[in-house]
Amino acid sequence: MSDKKASTPDQPYQPIPFAKKHRISVEDAKAIIEKHGADRKSADKEARRVAV
Repeated sequence: MSDKKASTPDQPYQPIPFAKKHRISVEDAKAIIEKHGADRKSADKEARRVAV
């Protein structure tokens, strides 16, 4: 019963859901994910700064 869309904490975010979650552009989301990789805590922190 594995859902391919479900992400686990050790995998990087997908750009579109991440952008929607933080209300940022998909381009910003891609850049953040590329920079922080699977470090979700750092990615979330960076997205909060961008979302201002």
